[in-house]
Amino acid sequence: MAARIDHLVTSGTFALDGGEWDVDNNVWIVGDDTEAIVIDAAHDADAIEAALNGRTLRAIVCTHAHNDHIDAAPALAAATGAPVLLHPDDLPLWKQTHPDRAPDGVLADGQELEIAGTTLRVLHTPGHAPGAVCLYAPGLGTVFTGDTLFQGGPGATGRSFSHFPTIVGSIRDRLLTLPPETAVRTGHGDSTSIGAEAPHLDEWIARGH
Repeated sequence: MAARIDHLVTSGTFALDGGEWDVDNNVWIVGDDTEAIVIDAAHDADAIEAALNGRTLRAIVCTHAHNDHIDAAPALAAATGAPVLLHPDDLPLWKQTHPDRAPDGVLADGQELEIAGTTLRVLHTPGHAPGAVCLYAPGLGTVFTGDTLFQGGPGATGRSFSHFPTIVGSIRDRLLTLPPETAVRTGHGDSTSIGAEAPHLDEWIARGH
């Protein structure tokens, strides 16, 4: 059976730099009827485990370490035995949320994760966070972008550990080079496509945020 993409929305709080905001997060599950990986274990480990419906969880992949994308990761790992994977450049952010529990493994640019006959390629895309990554699944015609690229532009860069020129460079060099029909499945909100976002790069740069 070919891999499929399941989608769950969980709700909670994003906290950084002394502020808190209510947020809805996209949780993506990639796999088949027997095994899966979870991309961004946000807010509700029980709901994510229920959505797995008995499948073996092979890994919990963190697109970056803002608390709203990792807050449920340790509990989901404890419930399933799956390792939590994070790019090491985001360890300072991770420790703000989980000071006593380190990730189980690292993500590196170019690394390939295999699940249910599908390959997910890790693309290091810093800017929103130093260790932000996207996961490109050519066989599914999809890239999971976390908070790097949304419908309408780059992720936010107005807080600690973020940098606007860096995120624009990551999007230009790592994402907009993908086939235009590639679906962009984001960390929050609606999906889009590479072809829909690529024409607006100059507008984003002119906005400068």
